[in-house]
Amino acid sequence: MDIATLIGIILGMGAIIGSIFLMTPDLGMFGSVSSFGIVFGGMIASVSVAFPLKDVLQLGNAMGAVFKGSKDSLGDIVDEAVEASEVARKGTADLENHIGNIKSFFFRDGAQMVIDGYSLEELTEILYTRIEYRELRENTQAGLFKSMGVMSPAWGMVGTLIGLVVMLSGFGEGGTDTLGAGMSAALITTFYGAVFANLFFLPMADKIKTRITFTSTIQNLQVEAARLIHQKKHPIIVREKLNSFIPPKEWKKDEG
Repeated sequence: MDIATLIGIILGMGAIIGSIFLMTPDLGMFGSVSSFGIVFGGMIASVSVAFPLKDVLQLGNAMGAVFKGSKDSLGDIVDEAVEASEVARKGTADLENHIGNIKSFFFRDGAQMVIDGYSLEELTEILYTRIEYRELRENTQAGLFKSMGVMSPAWGMVGTLIGLVVMLSGFGEGGTDTLGAGMSAALITTFYGAVFANLFFLPMADKIKTRITFTSTIQNLQVEAARLIHQKKHPIIVREKLNSFIPPKEWKKDEG
């Protein structure tokens, strides 16, 4: 669980509800099934038009990925690579026995390619291709959330127009109930659209893009590690080269 995402949403909702409560104890006036239906239903309809159905159906998985925390530390990734390089210098058989201890499936595949006798060029090309297409898939998820963030306020405005039509029709009929319902719908749909966009979907798109960058840094590091293992570089050289990918505060030194 990504605690930062959860805390951000809780703080945002707390600030909104708390501010409303300070103005009025009647929180129920901000609940509207019709307004929610216009904004959320219209937004889903729009992304269904904009994106392939298979991507829209993966929306739940994409949202789960936002809340999924990452325990990966760049320093630990370097340690894992250096350990593998130490074993690999002893021989291919030793690396093959060690491969089950490698936690990252991406780096494990790279080490397996070394064991299987792939050339340096083949190994590099395959791993970089995997990074490229993973980024494309994950950027589609980020684009989906960004579109939802853009479309939510737009559908809020659609609801506002509907509410205004209802309200104006009440002038002709002289019905105060119609006027109140129309004005309420006009304002609440805009409110819902702004909250959905600025508290949920646009921040989620940015979160996914941050994750893409972090994961690509890790995998580029692991490609370089696999290349160095293929070249049978000394573990000290491996660590020094891989330290280039991580913040200096996470650097470690090997002795001897």
